[in-house]
Amino acid sequence: MSDTLKIHRFSEDVSSIELPQKFTFPFHYTPHPLCCLAAKQLQGYLSQKSEWQEELQEGKMFGVLVVKEASGQLGFLAAFSGNLQKSNLHPYFVPPVYDLLQPDGFFKVKELVISNINQKIASIQNSEDYISSNQQVVVAEKNYVEQLSAAKEAMKLAKAERDRRKSQGATPDEITQMIQESQFQKAEYKRLEKRLQGELDEIRAKAEVYKREIEVLKKERKSRSFDLQMELFEQFQMRNAKGETRGLREIFAPTAQGIPPAGAGECAAPKLLQYAFLQGLKPLAMAEFWWGNSPKTEIRHHLQYYPACKLKCEPILNFMLQGLDVDENPLEQDVFRNMPLSIVYEDDYLLVVNKPAGMLSVPGNSGVTSVAERMKELYPTATGPMVVHRLDMATSGLLLVAKSMDVHKDLQEQFINHTIRKCYTALLDGTLPNDEGVITLPLMPDYEDRPRQIVSYERGKSAVTRYVVLERRNGKTSVHFYPETGRTHQLRVHSAHKEGLNCPICGDELYGKKADRLYLHAERLEFTHPISGKRMTLEVAPEWEF
Repeated sequence: MSDTLKIHRFSEDVSSIELPQKFTFPFHYTPHPLCCLAAKQLQGYLSQKSEWQEELQEGKMFGVLVVKEASGQLGFLAAFSGNLQKSNLHPYFVPPVYDLLQPDGFFKVKELVISNINQKIASIQNSEDYISSNQQVVVAEKNYVEQLSAAKEAMKLAKAERDRRKSQGATPDEITQMIQESQFQKAEYKRLEKRLQGELDEIRAKAEVYKREIEVLKKERKSRSFDLQMELFEQFQMRNAKGETRGLREIFAPTAQGIPPAGAGECAAPKLLQYAFLQGLKPLAMAEFWWGNSPKTEIRHHLQYYPACKLKCEPILNFMLQGLDVDENPLEQDVFRNMPLSIVYEDDYLLVVNKPAGMLSVPGNSGVTSVAERMKELYPTATGPMVVHRLDMATSGLLLVAKSMDVHKDLQEQFINHTIRKCYTALLDGTLPNDEGVITLPLMPDYEDRPRQIVSYERGKSAVTRYVVLERRNGKTSVHFYPETGRTHQLRVHSAHKEGLNCPICGDELYGKKADRLYLHAERLEFTHPISGKRMTLEVAPEWEF
């Protein structure tokens, strides 16, 4: 490492490796060979840090940035996301954009004030008086209900007895006496209700004093936390390749969330670019990889490369990369605009398309062509929405298209009623031990990193996939998937997640390793024709051979 800069020299000769012509598009990339060598050196360093292994095993994202000095010499920078060993500063890594962990900094000082508020809240909630007052409320509420219920039951029995006596021929004096008895019981009930309510209100009022004190403290904590977060964001003055500077609040102002999310600016990629720009280094290529175990909900694999996250990093990197010649987003290359679609079946009412991998089912934000748009071009007189269901952009296979609103509605109802059957063929990166099985992992969107999905037993929607192994060979497994629900990325997450098959689909750059394509194909589609009532089965084998 350089004595003055945190630049690491490559441990092997890289003179024969061609330099990248453009900088890495951070949200969809194949690591450049220089980045792979840099990552390998960093991984060797991490493996030697025995005192870090317990924390590293829990999982952390690291990044490398290949740079060129003004002298033309090559090297690379290294960074980690968040903090490491409760510190932002380590000799091997670039410093943070702003060190919020510095002991005498405003953040730690004001954070201490918030911590004291937390301690006050905890002190109240753990106090004998607070606990006792809440217990008294519970007892009083129970007593209120039980005594009034008992009084109502006594009144009900008394009324039944009066009715019995009346039915047996009570005298006028006896009836008058019964009316007075009823009125007295009702008055007694009202007096009991009033007394019990007064006792309950008094006990609740004592407990409410503590609750109001806690609410005041929570409100103060929320206000201080927000103000501290906004003040912290102002310390993150991000640079770009043009030499411009912009704060996080200004960067995030035009976005949907409006304000930066917690942790913005603390990921590896912004740290690396910030340091390079401040030191006059030319960024050439960048890559980020995961070290350690996968988080409980997300899917991360040890030593695999991942794109930059969307929620925290996309607005920041879109600014920081201004002035660099960056690779194009491959997802925005409209390669299917003039390519003929393969139509597997067609009649006057519907058709089935064999969608190629990489083509959108319906229009997205990128402006590239989709099956839905091509259908409108081919069938301009068709009424209503046409594409009945969706396949992921990276997934190939059978897609059902309706030519009229009525047919579309009928087919969608078949999907809702689970009478349409689908079979997918997939090639998994790993060897499955069981020949068949069922995966039931509930899924929800990863709001911090769309379009990824995560497993959540608390907030996820039910997702069920049945699978059957076709063949195992050379560390790969060919399977048939039979999804019983249709959640976004269901087959991909159920394959890759450690509680699922723990074998990502080959070529899955979101949940596994990138390859020439995602090896997932919608091979068979079975449905009832909305007009003829005939049960139809269509099948197209995948392009690859196993």
